[in-house]
Amino acid sequence: MSLSKYLSESTISLGLEAETSTIVICHLGQKLMDVGLVKDSFIEAALTRELSYPTGLQLDGDINVAIPHTDVIHVNKSGVAMAVLKSPVVFQNMEDPSDRVVVSIVFLLALDQPHAQIEMLQEIAVVLQDQEILQQLINANEPADVLKAFAADSEKEN
Repeated sequence: MSLSKYLSESTISLGLEAETSTIVICHLGQKLMDVGLVKDSFIEAALTRELSYPTGLQLDGDINVAIPHTDVIHVNKSGVAMAVLKSPVVFQNMEDPSDRVVVSIVFLLALDQPHAQIEMLQEIAVVLQDQEILQQLINANEPADVLKAFAADSEKEN
């Protein structure tokens, strides 16, 4: 499973201005809806799941991420939406929901197979360990730059 296969320029937002995690999830969910990848129930389901199972992830460097997602029943076809935020927003910590994580990059997963979420989370985890790629994402000027960063990463693995 390759992250670059599930992202498209139309599902990437750079310099997104948002004050809350809810706004980010709604924005990215709408992008997935606009291209027909998710059902009308997707955004509300992702927001509800985020309350019970937060997805903020504290990384080693200065850049933290969140990886919200929801059940396959809300998905028409697999895809990923991604945002690089103009200013970080707070998500609850995946490892300790009572803790907050200030997040700069958000991946919203829409996967149509139950096992696919684990595989995609593992792939994203590998990407997140690479500070060079994270910096390329933060510095991206256009969605094509993001796709190039992920394509270069998957070539390194092969």
